[in-house]
Amino acid sequence: MSKQLVTLLLAVGTLAACGGTAAGGSALPSTPASPAASSPASGSSSRQAAIANGADPARTDAAGIEWLCQPGLADNPCRSNDTATVVPRTGPTTLQKASTATNPPIDCFFIVPTVSRQRSLSANLQIQKSETTTVELEASRFSADCDVYAPVYPEVTLAGLRQTGKASSQAAEKQAYQVVQAAWQDYLAHYNHGRGVVVIGHSQGSAMAEELLRTQVDPSLQARQRLVSAIIPGGNVVVPAGKQVGGTFQHLPACTTATQLHCVVAYSSFNATPPPTAYFSIPGQGVSLLVPTPNPTEGMQVMCVNPAALVPGDGVAEPYLPSSAGNAAIKADKSLASVPAPWQTTPDLYSAACTHRGDASWLQITAPITPGDTRTVVTPPEGPNTGLHRFDITLFLGNLVTLVQQQTRSYQSGR
Repeated sequence: MSKQLVTLLLAVGTLAACGGTAAGGSALPSTPASPAASSPASGSSSRQAAIANGADPARTDAAGIEWLCQPGLADNPCRSNDTATVVPRTGPTTLQKASTATNPPIDCFFIVPTVSRQRSLSANLQIQKSETTTVELEASRFSADCDVYAPVYPEVTLAGLRQTGKASSQAAEKQAYQVVQAAWQDYLAHYNHGRGVVVIGHSQGSAMAEELLRTQVDPSLQARQRLVSAIIPGGNVVVPAGKQVGGTFQHLPACTTATQLHCVVAYSSFNATPPPTAYFSIPGQGVSLLVPTPNPTEGMQVMCVNPAALVPGDGVAEPYLPSSAGNAAIKADKSLASVPAPWQTTPDLYSAACTHRGDASWLQITAPITPGDTRTVVTPPEGPNTGLHRFDITLFLGNLVTLVQQQTRSYQSGR
């Protein structure tokens, strides 16, 4: 893998580092549940092996799975302070309080992207600040919809990405996936209790989710019926050109309405046409190399589902960026530095539309919507090959959270 691709996947980690604790503030109380370490089989060899590999005993269950987020944890970064300052095109800013569900009807299973700065090929299970901050950035707002479960897995590190394509890296990718699959099976066996679930990932997390869905969900009608939806941007899910299903998944189609179930939301964000060397939007390139089982490429295109076309339906994005990380990462207006909220949102600033040209299929981001709008817009921090990958989820957090709410209602009405 090229040095540029390493730089690309460093992007999410950089945004997480910029966020620090300001992105989430202090964690809110969690929904009452049994924490991971309360299992009566806490002395199991699997658990001991995980702890020996750096796992926190208080977050590690008898199956040896360490949970970064799980209902009942005393310090749960997926239940953070999501209060936001609304920054309109004109007029004063306002404060927006975020709700956290106390008894949500579904779960979310979140797989973190590449953020580990450890020097090894694979990360150990010691929870790092970059992982905690990333789930605050990309997963915590979904606590308005669901109980979030986020396992710690031995992700291929930022340093390890330099080995992508080599036998050692392929082994590391398979090792990472084996832990993700074990966490999924542990979740189903001990925590799911028949509830619907949304699978969420980003970047390497989406690559892991693709393999998980392809092997554990797609082939089984019962498993597909449990899946509310999958939200996996930045992972190069593929479909046959012009089709909604096939390619990566044989039975899980692209979502086309806000109430459709058992479907996939996947896209790659760019603010300009991706170059032929782009790491996202083109089958078989870039992030595609992190999927343990390679996707087909012949006759395929990367799936593009526009969250803003599903909710609210007009193609307008509803972004949520952390106030401090936003200032550092996108050079936001300095006046926002004193805003008394961890998040900021800029309504009616970005629009999005799925676009296909040549080998590339991507979500084209246009901003500002209104000429003369002086609010700062995001630009590709790592250059044209990466596009707006860093902001795949945060540019559409409002849309995605509302989408899951609508899908949940549809799921409950059909039970």
